[in-house]
Amino acid sequence: MTKKLFIRSSFAVVICLVFGFMGAVATQTGIETWYPAIKKPWFHINEDVFSAIWILMYALMGVSAGIVWSRGFYHKWVKTALYHFGFQLILNGFWFLSFFALELPLLGLFILVALFVMILFTIKWFKVVSNTAAYLLVPYAGWVLFTFCLNFEIWRLNS
Repeated sequence: MTKKLFIRSSFAVVICLVFGFMGAVATQTGIETWYPAIKKPWFHINEDVFSAIWILMYALMGVSAGIVWSRGFYHKWVKTALYHFGFQLILNGFWFLSFFALELPLLGLFILVALFVMILFTIKWFKVVSNTAAYLLVPYAGWVLFTFCLNFEIWRLNS
């Protein structure tokens, strides 16, 4: 690993974890009040495990973005890939806000659909720059699909 790759990946991981922290702040509101009282599906997992997996996803996302960024931001494919990455990161934060803080699972579903589509575009653009970076986002896409299923069932059970 080159020094440039290490620095950029570290910086990208920190940025992703900051977004994760903001999501955790939004989550606290719902976790303390609304979330414990709602019906949950049989495949619901403990909040601590859910949070730990999100932290892992943010770390993978950051390393992936760092790999792409290390190829040089001056290149149009790198810029395009990182713009997609940034947009999906913003959507990610909006999901936490809509689902937990605003207690709107239906809005969360729409955001998760948009997020998943944006992740697929991000994987596509990352693959243009680096196969490794693209493959590092695949677990994240899978996790968002699981989150969609969980969100959908929560919405269905509580509507």
